[in-house]
Order: sequence, then structure tokens, then C-alpha cells
Amino acid sequence: MAFRHPDRDQIRVEDVLSALGNGVRLAAVRVLDAGGEHNCTSVLNTLGITAKSTMTHHWRVLRDSGVIWQQPSGRENLLVLRREDLDARYPGLLDAILSGAAADAALDQAAPGQAALDQAAPGEAAPGRAQGS
Repeated sequence: MAFRHPDRDQIRVEDVLSALGNGVRLAAVRVLDAGGEHNCTSVLNTLGITAKSTMTHHWRVLRDSGVIWQQPSGRENLLVLRREDLDARYPGLLDAILSGAAADAALDQAAPGQAALDQAAPGEAAPGRAQGS
């Protein structure tokens, strides 16, 4: 099966941002950012996802937006982050997004309960916290 990938000049920032706006896809891109080819199973294992079917849609969105290359290899697909193309089209964008994701992950690990408190709207009580506390 051959996949269609957009050419470098067909990659659009709104598609890239939309693709990376999903937490699962962003986590997959963080894994792929280590460089080289990754098979789907290794990425799924790293993310703790057990069903390949769960990721089929996510791979398509990442591929169609120009974020990844996906190539068949036997019974697997190999995935590669299109860093060179993304950096050429939008210098610094991918680095900024991945740095932000790493910073958010570090905050979530440092204070897991704080994330819910930080997400509460002003004047609205966070889960497990009385208003005015």
C-alpha cells in the first residue's frame, strides 16, 4: 500500500497546528523526534497504546498534514518525522511546540494534582477545591 504525502510546498501551517493540537499525536511526534525510522508498534509501546486500530486515524492526520512520512515495510509501517521539511517551511515552529510539550509534561509530572487546579476558569472552583480557597 502506498501512502500519499504532501510535497514540502503543500504543507500548510493550519494543518500542522491542527495535527499537533491533539495530545496523542503530539506525544507520537515527541517519540519520532528522537530521529530515524520507527515502526508503528514501537511508538505504540512507548505511548502505552495497545490497539493499533486506535492510531490509524492519528497516523493519517499526521501524514496528510505533512508532519510524518509513513512507508510500508513488510507487515509494519515505518514512521519518520519530516523535521527537515517542517523546519524549511516554518523555522522554529516544531522546536517551539515540542519544547512547550516537554515543559507541560514536566509540570504534569512535578505536580499531577496541580494540572486540574490550573485549568479551572477564573472564579470557578477547580475539582476538589472550594471556590475562594
